[in-house]
Amino acid sequence: MTTIFGYPLVVVLGQLVLGLVNGSFYALLSLGLAVIFGLMRVVNFAHGAFYALGAYAALVGLNVLGVGYWPALLLAPLVVGALGVVAERLLLRRLHGLDPLYGLLLTFGLALAIEGTLHQVFGSSGESYPVPEALRGVFNLGFMILPRYRAWVIVVSLVVCFGTWFVIERTRLGATLRAATENAPLLQAFGVNVPVLVAATYGGGVALAAFAGVLSAPVILVSSQMGSALVIVVFAVVVIGGMGSILGAVVSGLLLGLVEGFTKVIYPEASNIVVFVIMALVLIVRPHGLFGRE
Repeated sequence: MTTIFGYPLVVVLGQLVLGLVNGSFYALLSLGLAVIFGLMRVVNFAHGAFYALGAYAALVGLNVLGVGYWPALLLAPLVVGALGVVAERLLLRRLHGLDPLYGLLLTFGLALAIEGTLHQVFGSSGESYPVPEALRGVFNLGFMILPRYRAWVIVVSLVVCFGTWFVIERTRLGATLRAATENAPLLQAFGVNVPVLVAATYGGGVALAAFAGVLSAPVILVSSQMGSALVIVVFAVVVIGGMGSILGAVVSGLLLGLVEGFTKVIYPEASNIVVFVIMALVLIVRPHGLFGRE
């Protein structure tokens, strides 16, 4: 039997695939953080709360309004993204030009308010969301049985992540967004409504978090605290990829998911800290991240 570091190849491959599923969530959430920081210079600590809000929007839509999974993939991010626009217009805009620390503290308070509200309304016990009928069943990969839904998570995450990267880095809209961060007064002189552009950027970033929340709802229990622990890992992923680097966030999220999966095979006790160990090493060797700019 073929082995890697003394472990059966089938076991290693199975954990790598499961790690890729986790990496898909890391990439999606890191992407939203990178978009907001790269274009607004705001460290959005409320990202995990918006992730949970997206999952609850899908759950309420199903249980109360009868909105199924497929419409929820579109509607939940739109609703949460609209809430993000409101938060930017009413709160974050007042901090423009101030030290980024104020934005971090404000979004941290916003996260506590959202999570506290979800806890009061829905309680502390998690709720399950059913896997859509079209994605039930499994794929037999030979070395493991992979649920169809987890395969769907990998595919749709890759499409959304690299689609977002293409829009920001390779289109006129993306060029306009980047110009708004580098020279907003000049862009406004050309007739572009920069404040609306900034609000839309924040709304788009939190909509990506909500989309990840809807994707995760059939995989994990939906709870008010579901984003709290995950967002710490995602911040580490963003730091490793380079703060503000869209491609760095996506690639680092996927790779670190694979590394985490591999670590669960060879040294399970370290799987919860391997991301932070890598972050520390990257900060020592390359403080601006693997894909970031000095």
